[in-house]
Amino acid sequence: MREFLLRLLPLICLAVLPGSLTVAVADDASLDQLEEQAFREAVALADASIVRIETVGGLDRVGQMLTSTGPTTGVVISPDGLIISSAFNFISQPTSILVQLADGRRFNATRVATDHSRMLTLLKIEATELPVPAAADPKEVKVGQWAIAAGRTYDLTVPNVSVGIVSALNRIWGKAIQTDAKISPFNYGGPLLNIDGKVMGILVPLSPQKSGETAGVEWYDSGIGFAIPMQEVLAAAERMKEGNDLHPGLLGLTLQGSGLLAGTPVIDRVRVESPADRAGVKEKDVIVAVDGQPVTRQAHVRHILGPKYAGDVLQLTLKRGDEELKVDITLVDKLTPWESGFLGILPVRRAVVGSEAPRGIEVRHVFDDSPAAKAGLKTRDLITGFNGSPVTTAAELVNLVSRMRPEEEASVEYERDGKTETLQLTLAAVPDDVPADLRSFPIPVGKSAKPAADAPAADAPEKDAPPAADKENDEAGTGRITGTLPGDTHRYWGYVPESYNPDWPWGLVVWLHPENDTMEAAIFKQWKSLCDRRGLILIAPQSEEISGWNLNEAGFVTDLVRSMQERYTIDPARVVLHSFSSGGNFAYHLAFKERELFRGVAVAAQPLLTPPPENDPDFRQQMYLCCGDQDLLLKRVEATASGLRKLKYPCAFRTLTGRSHEYPAADDTAEIARWIDLLDRI
Repeated sequence: MREFLLRLLPLICLAVLPGSLTVAVADDASLDQLEEQAFREAVALADASIVRIETVGGLDRVGQMLTSTGPTTGVVISPDGLIISSAFNFISQPTSILVQLADGRRFNATRVATDHSRMLTLLKIEATELPVPAAADPKEVKVGQWAIAAGRTYDLTVPNVSVGIVSALNRIWGKAIQTDAKISPFNYGGPLLNIDGKVMGILVPLSPQKSGETAGVEWYDSGIGFAIPMQEVLAAAERMKEGNDLHPGLLGLTLQGSGLLAGTPVIDRVRVESPADRAGVKEKDVIVAVDGQPVTRQAHVRHILGPKYAGDVLQLTLKRGDEELKVDITLVDKLTPWESGFLGILPVRRAVVGSEAPRGIEVRHVFDDSPAAKAGLKTRDLITGFNGSPVTTAAELVNLVSRMRPEEEASVEYERDGKTETLQLTLAAVPDDVPADLRSFPIPVGKSAKPAADAPAADAPEKDAPPAADKENDEAGTGRITGTLPGDTHRYWGYVPESYNPDWPWGLVVWLHPENDTMEAAIFKQWKSLCDRRGLILIAPQSEEISGWNLNEAGFVTDLVRSMQERYTIDPARVVLHSFSSGGNFAYHLAFKERELFRGVAVAAQPLLTPPPENDPDFRQQMYLCCGDQDLLLKRVEATASGLRKLKYPCAFRTLTGRSHEYPAADDTAEIARWIDLLDRI
């Protein structure tokens, strides 16, 4: 009987199925209609408080980005005319701001203040009895609930709407709600609503890696968007309404290790004259609690510090040996620029395989008028100690020297002719000049490499040679290479010297072409001989559109560089972005976004259009700028170099005689190659 029923069951199901399908389809349609109705009702509850903002005048471009000329969005937060919006909507520094209410009335607005941490701007219009939306209880905001992003850009009468869910909380180091609703300039400054029509937060572009008014814009419509919780918006507005800008609170210390999830937060460096320095915090102190909250990882410290403003007081609980102490620290908005001391040598580069364990750092070159030269160090000396600490590798010596400032005294232990000596010297600042007499570092020819042709002693341009055959996607090819990355349509080309030896580290030059011209033939011709002579590999990613780079292509370039690091032996101290003209905007953006990857930036004929981040002791970034003396951009490029130097970035600058807005001549490019060759200086 049981077997009979089992045989009969499929027939029963088939008999019932058609009617069930009809009911299910009807239920699904009804559910969709109810959801749509709920979304509309939620938006309707906040509709009157969502305003359109128009700006007039200001900058056409900020950095790599053209500024928007269309309307943006804001939200009324007080009956007497206070309106909150995203700071991104005002990056063009407009000369006037107009606000149009949902009922059609228009008002001139004044900017009251900006929150540079959460990227909010507070506006004021002369109006009364304005409708204020209800704020959602932050305790009721849960991952997975509906999230409705609204803006007022397309149509004044109806807000534009995008629906998603709350995908995460406390993102961007504790400052933001994350949603997968489509977030873009069309709704920046608008509300993120729950299904009850209450405002959970205000939509802004943010990035966990970068700060600034354009940070995070490249993620628009990506399914990753952010909103500042409404309770925090209102608290920030209360502080801003007096006309005071708010800034992120800075402590002035760095932690050991590069991974935020790696281990105990041990203090690596304390910035001179920083709040941490004034509070007596010391290197190797262990942070065990912040504001009374126990911390075990670097990320915990960042999450607590992230929402803090300059002027806020933070309490650190530190473990120093067997002692535990608490210090109260008032955070600041600016730190004294970090500047590394300079010894004045280039180390001999070592083979990555097959070499004996180093006993010290052999001196390859001593810079003229440097502390090392004045103290009597010479090439082939072997440095074995610094300030009493033994050193065996260049990385160890860099770490010790970089912890000291110019004008500080230091001792160097070294060996010469079998004798150990000690000398005293005063460290200097990293110089901005490029020595003309810097010899190339000789790399032995690889066993499988073709012998290099005899090269001239000076950095003279190579004569025209027949083009080499391209090597498509060769795993570790030499000569001219081309290809695409797996799963990516972007193309790239490059050049690897035929003498390439994988046992030795090579510099990597990443060429970012300007808009409307890849300059492939010219760059290959000028850089081929320089790569051969200076131990460099050239790689040239190409933008999807010939009209130029967009911010979303940063991922392709970094993926390509990491692919090259896997295929070739690349010296991390000599990975350089190089560009000309408009391509320089993308080079600056990429360099400051990926500071751990790119250690040098060489840009011709293009100023920096956005404020750079502060110089960070964890990243030894160095700059080279040049511009023709007949180029209309000369003064602006000079100003860029001056501004970078004020922030204590090592920045070489060269005026190119007789040149207008054009790529450097061969002799000038040879100087850029020499500059790349000295990036591992100490």
